[in-house]
Amino acid sequence: QVQLAESGGGLVQAGESLKLSCLASGKTWTIGGMAWYRQTPGKERELVARITRGGVPREYGDFVKGRFTIRRDNTKNIVDLQMNSLRAEDRAVYSCYAQASGVDYWGEGTQVTVSA
Repeated sequence: QVQLAESGGGLVQAGESLKLSCLASGKTWTIGGMAWYRQTPGKERELVARITRGGVPREYGDFVKGRFTIRRDNTKNIVDLQMNSLRAEDRAVYSCYAQASGVDYWGEGTQVTVSA
C-alpha cells in the first residue's frame, strides 16, 4: 500500500504564494502518475495538476493559467505544488493523489485559504 501526507497549506493574502508538498510512503516504487486535486464545499473535486512517474507535468486545470507548477522528486518521494499569485477563489482543500498498481490513493488534504 501507499500512504500520502500533504503539508504546506495555510492562510495567505491574495497575490501571495504557497507551496504544498505531498510525501509518499509505503510501496513507493509502485507509484505511477501523481496529481493534486482541490475541492470546495458544494463543488466537485477538480484537477489542479498532474505529473507522470518520470516527473513530466502533463496537465493543469484551466484555472491555473500559468500560476502553479507541479514538480516531483522520486528520490525523496515528494510531489510539490508551487502556487503563485493566489486568488480568493483558490481557497479549497488540496489533496494529493497517486496511482499505484492500479489502485487510487488519496491523502487527507490540506486547507488553503486566500484572503482578498
